[in-house]
Amino acid sequence: MIKACEAMVKSLETEGIKVVFGYPGAAICPFYDELAKSSIRHILVRQEQNAGHAANGYARITGKPAVCIATSGPGALNLITAIATAYADSVPMVIITGQVNRDQIGRDVFQEADITGASEPFVKHSYLVRDANELPRIFKEAFYIAGTGRPGPVLIDVPTDVQNEMIDFHYPDSVDIRSYKPSSKGNMMQVKRAAKALLEAKKPLICAGGGIFGAHAVEQLRAFREKTGIPLVTTMMGISVTSSDDPLYYGMIGMHGVKTANYAVNRCDVILLVGARVGDRAVTSPTFLAETTKIIHIDIDPAEIGKNAEAHIPIVGSADIILEQLTEKCSPCDCREWTAELDKLRGSERLDHYGNRINPRKFLSELSAKMPENTICVADVGQNQIWTSNYFKLRGGRFLTSGGMGTMGYSFGAAEGAKLADPDAEVVAICGDGSFQMQMMELATMVQHNIPVKIVVMTNNRLGMVREVQTNKYNDNQIAVFLDGSPDIVALAKAYGIPAERVETPLDISAAAQRMIAAKTPYLIECPVDPNEKTV
Repeated sequence: MIKACEAMVKSLETEGIKVVFGYPGAAICPFYDELAKSSIRHILVRQEQNAGHAANGYARITGKPAVCIATSGPGALNLITAIATAYADSVPMVIITGQVNRDQIGRDVFQEADITGASEPFVKHSYLVRDANELPRIFKEAFYIAGTGRPGPVLIDVPTDVQNEMIDFHYPDSVDIRSYKPSSKGNMMQVKRAAKALLEAKKPLICAGGGIFGAHAVEQLRAFREKTGIPLVTTMMGISVTSSDDPLYYGMIGMHGVKTANYAVNRCDVILLVGARVGDRAVTSPTFLAETTKIIHIDIDPAEIGKNAEAHIPIVGSADIILEQLTEKCSPCDCREWTAELDKLRGSERLDHYGNRINPRKFLSELSAKMPENTICVADVGQNQIWTSNYFKLRGGRFLTSGGMGTMGYSFGAAEGAKLADPDAEVVAICGDGSFQMQMMELATMVQHNIPVKIVVMTNNRLGMVREVQTNKYNDNQIAVFLDGSPDIVALAKAYGIPAERVETPLDISAAAQRMIAAKTPYLIECPVDPNEKTV
């Protein structure tokens, strides 16, 4: 017989969890008391939302469910934005929250909140544990549900008195959930139809989304492209499925994408959508696309196929398996005229600096050229996200951002998680001064736990993206976008003991980047940009 809280820790150990992210409180203290006796490393963040974002970054690099923890009431509620962020981008996470005693639930006692109800729209599944003996089964199911099918967050809410009960601990070897049987292998008839359509196409195109990573299908996509020679574009979440200098990669599509990629989508006659949900920012007119282009849509979630654009050839299943099936059935495609047409458009935008002022696109291009090949780039949300998506060139490594939810304040926590998941990779977080001030408390987490994340803050004393919208759509009526009163960011970083510098001119970029990369600690570069700079 052991305490249920000890069983919770043993369950995590059995699942191979090495690192968890959290913020304790009274309702989760029994669990923390046992966690202290474990070899699992606990990272204390400075606000619960950042625990969720850190687990997000960790999960996206490892490809396995990651864990974050909070106490009841406000602690759990602070996680909701991070849970929604993970849900929107199909990131596997297990969230553990403390809850008031069972006999107090529903009585509005101190720090009681219905977190299972409040988070219901943003979780793949949730549990309110009322029987301590069910905890091993619940943990096994939670990790299985989070990491299979379409990945996503699963929440386990555990009352304090449940944590303190004594139980016989036996962790299940397998899971059998009658109502949950995710499919993986694609229908062979549909696969053959897709292969035939691609072979007959004059201008075929692959559009890869974040589902490629969720299905661990990067290598399968590479093999398919090598055999067929079909050009590739990505959604924002699909960035880094291939190297930025891949000659058949034409960039990110969408309202903030590059001209060549959007041209390719508009001119192709067959498009293979893999792990992409045809969101409004990726394809602004999905109905028109379906009228002019034959759409082959591969997705693990049948609800996504046809939701935003009609799929002429739908294939439900895991992208890794279906791409293997397609590779077997497909022949090389003659895309020489088509790729020559796309090559004429590529690289038409000039990236010169503006005299002594810094062009943020040029800055990011030069910075990325200095970074190692395995760099993990974590972009926040705002103008910095768009510039980074299009101009930070990755040669291997990964690109992480909040795509579906567009959560400001994502980058620091996610970068911490990514660095802990892959300590040998260089990890750089890029944000604006608005998003910086939503997460600057995480500088302390980086210092306390020696997480050497490199940070770039692009400052313009504005909420730049909102300012741009107001300029373009509201007659330049700028309101509530000025960040007057902001701190000296370089001085603030140094107050945390983090080396920092400000890049004032284009001539400073190269040396600053080299100093940042050489640092074995967190390092911050502030890059001032023109307040009127645009994303396009």
